[in-house]
Amino acid sequence: MATGTWREWTADDASDWLAEPGAGDDKYRRGVLGVITGSADYPGAAVLGVEAAHRAGVGMVRFTGPRAVRRAVLAARPETVAVAGRVQAWLLGSGMDSTNRSFRLAGELQHALASGLPSVLDAGGLDLVGSHTGPTVITPHSRELARLLHDRDTACTVEEIDADPAGWAERTAHQLQVAVLLKGAVTHVCDPDGIRFTVTASTHWLASAGTGDVLGGIIGALAATHHERLARDASAITHLAATAALVHSEAARRASEAWEG
Repeated sequence: MATGTWREWTADDASDWLAEPGAGDDKYRRGVLGVITGSADYPGAAVLGVEAAHRAGVGMVRFTGPRAVRRAVLAARPETVAVAGRVQAWLLGSGMDSTNRSFRLAGELQHALASGLPSVLDAGGLDLVGSHTGPTVITPHSRELARLLHDRDTACTVEEIDADPAGWAERTAHQLQVAVLLKGAVTHVCDPDGIRFTVTASTHWLASAGTGDVLGGIIGALAATHHERLARDASAITHLAATAALVHSEAARRASEAWEG
C-alpha cells in the first residue's frame, strides 16, 4: 500500500507544542479537559488517563464518566471536578465497552460529540468516529483498528496492519477523515491533509496494560491547553498527538531507567 513521506517527530518539533503557564494564566486559560472514560470492569483506565492529563499540565480536568468510577478518580486526584461544565476538549472511551453503554452514558457521549470541541477517541470510543465535527484524533492499536475497519466494511487483519502500519494509518485517515495515531513500537500519526509523523518508542517497557490510557490523557491535556490554536487550525491535532506520543515515550524511558537503577 503506497504512502507518502513520513518524518520522525523530534524533541525540537515537540517543543513548539508544549506550553508553560504564564503569570497571567488561570485554570481556564491553561485548558479544561472533559473526560468520559472507564467502567466498572476497567476503572483504572479512567484513573490513569486523568492522572496523565493533570501531569501534562492542563488547567482542570472534569470527569463525567460512569458514577462507579468517580470515587476511584477522586481518590487518586481529588482536584478533579466531577460535575459537568465548561470544557475545551474531550477524552472519550478509554476502558469502556462500546457494546455495553447505559442510556445515560450514551447521552453524555453524544453531548460531548455534539460540542464540536477537539476530541480524542480511544478504545471503547473508537466507534464514535464520524459522529463529531470538531478536530478529532483516534488512537487505536492494530487490533482495535482492524475491528474498527471491519465495522466500516473494510476487510483487513491484524497481521496486515502490523505488516504495513503506515499504509493502514494513512488509509484510515482518508477513509474516516480524522487524524490517526496508530500505536506500536513505531507509532504512526497522520491526517487526511497528508501530514505524516512517526514516533519511535524509546523503550519497549511501554508494551504493558494502561500505557494507552496514559497516552490518551496526555493528548487530551495538550488539546485542551491549545484549544485556541485548534480553533484556528484543526490540523494542529495531528502535531499535538505526535507531541504527546513523544512525551509519553520519553517519560517511559526515564521511568524504566529509574526502575532498573
